[in-house]
Amino acid sequence: MTATRRIGLIGGMSWESTALYYRLLNEGVRDRLGGHHSADLVLRSVDFAEIVAQQQAGDWAGAGAVLGDAARGLEAAGAEILLICTNTMHKVARDVADASAVPLLHVVDVVATAAQERGVSTVGLLATSYTMEDLFYAERLAMHKINTVVPDQGDRDLVHKIIFDELVQGVFTDESRQAMISVMARLCEKGVGGVVLGCTEIELLLSDGDVDLPLFPTTALHCAAALDLALSQA
Repeated sequence: MTATRRIGLIGGMSWESTALYYRLLNEGVRDRLGGHHSADLVLRSVDFAEIVAQQQAGDWAGAGAVLGDAARGLEAAGAEILLICTNTMHKVARDVADASAVPLLHVVDVVATAAQERGVSTVGLLATSYTMEDLFYAERLAMHKINTVVPDQGDRDLVHKIIFDELVQGVFTDESRQAMISVMARLCEKGVGGVVLGCTEIELLLSDGDVDLPLFPTTALHCAAALDLALSQA
């Protein structure tokens, strides 16, 4: 047997994104260890409707309490590493970290490392309006000396609408893909050196080659970094 550290997933926001986390973590273990190996995971999947209502009401304390409770449950289930399976809800990462003794792997730190490795110091950010317009993401990137550029208001509204009206519902259309590519092209005009796909579901719509710039798929990067930790003692 190969020992791995158990990864706790706080998911359900949306379940489409959580399914991607689950698949990438298991594929990663299989590719790294071979044979019939799969990931040692525990998942707490919350009701996204409750979280969406709290987001819309600006009740981030309430949302943080829900995720903090999930973190405690995962700790009780033996989790040794915690992942919040959504970029936006890293706005309450401190609440999650404070709720449990299990170390939280912060997605923004992982993104910053990837940007630094590619020599990118200014990134464009595609995400929900909460992530693009709040400073929690950009400020944490700035701690790593990475500058953040967001789309103009009209493009931010468009990206947010595509995420909530389509992507989290499992709807992926070429029309929306082309719209996202156009938004990225306008970010390129602002001088960014790469684009952060700062919403898990965007990775299901876009891929490398859609623009002539490095893309930073946060879920793939988050999962790879989690596996680095989980397998470091294997």
